[in-house]
Amino acid sequence: MKSMLKRGRLAVLACAALTACLPALAWEPSKTVEFVVPAGTGGGADQMARFIQSVIAKNHLMKEPMVVVNQGGGAGAEGFLAVKGDQGDGHKLIITLSNLFTTPLATGVPFNWKDLTPVEMMALDEFVLWVNADTPYKTSQEYIAAMKAAPPGKFKMGGTGSKQEDQIVTVNIEKQTGVKFTYIPYKGGGDVATQLVGKHVDSTVNNPIEAVAQWRAGTLRPLCVFDSKVMPYPNKVTKDMSWQDIPTCKSQGLNVEYLMLRGIFMPGGATPDMVKYYVDVLNKVRETPEWKKFMEDGAFNTSHMTGKEYADWVANAEKTHEQLMKEAGFLAKK
Repeated sequence: MKSMLKRGRLAVLACAALTACLPALAWEPSKTVEFVVPAGTGGGADQMARFIQSVIAKNHLMKEPMVVVNQGGGAGAEGFLAVKGDQGDGHKLIITLSNLFTTPLATGVPFNWKDLTPVEMMALDEFVLWVNADTPYKTSQEYIAAMKAAPPGKFKMGGTGSKQEDQIVTVNIEKQTGVKFTYIPYKGGGDVATQLVGKHVDSTVNNPIEAVAQWRAGTLRPLCVFDSKVMPYPNKVTKDMSWQDIPTCKSQGLNVEYLMLRGIFMPGGATPDMVKYYVDVLNKVRETPEWKKFMEDGAFNTSHMTGKEYADWVANAEKTHEQLMKEAGFLAKK
């Protein structure tokens, strides 16, 4: 009997020891995950968030559902402050564009990217100078020449928000060329493209994904891309042109370059296990054929980062935006 009890105790101790050696179960969501878009519907961030959500659902990459929620008030401040207030919440993600930097710098709203936990850079987004296809302009030089011949402010540039990325690019064009736009802000990139089709503005600096449908339909025309190199997508979008056929603005004498973040963050205080869970899910998204097609259709720069590399990139981007906004006179008064 004593021998049996001894063996039993040894078995219990062995089992306990084995359990202690096993790795702890990895974290995963236990309820619906909210994916916040700090911008309006129809724009690039909204389209990417909804696309990611659809790929996750289609491929069953998460057990719990994900819902996309637009909180674009105050140039995205509404969304940023909402996520900031949910410290440590593993059931909330936010997709960021460069308003991650521009909104707090321009408005003084009590938010900084360090209030969030970096998860993953999904891509960088290009900016293209667009005009209505009914206009005679085929290059940025022709467009700028027409502006110089007109009274200052006659030409209207449509963009997403005041003192945001689109207006930063616009101000840089003005500084490079000496022209002066009347800048008209709208709620989102989809609205901006619609306004250009309707000839309510003369040009835009929309992201490719925000104007590709109108370009394909023959109502908009791209003049140049604000990058150091052409976009590496040779398949034809229209009968005559591919993304790769759009020249750089720099090659046309317009020395302005700008790329925008498409990155994922969580609330501050997220644990490493939480971050790892979403990095794993997002990497599975990136491996799908749907994602690769989405990247090409939207002519994205496919730069990708996680971890310290991503956090360091964001820190440097913040410094760059602070300098750009200082030069443009967009910083909030202290």
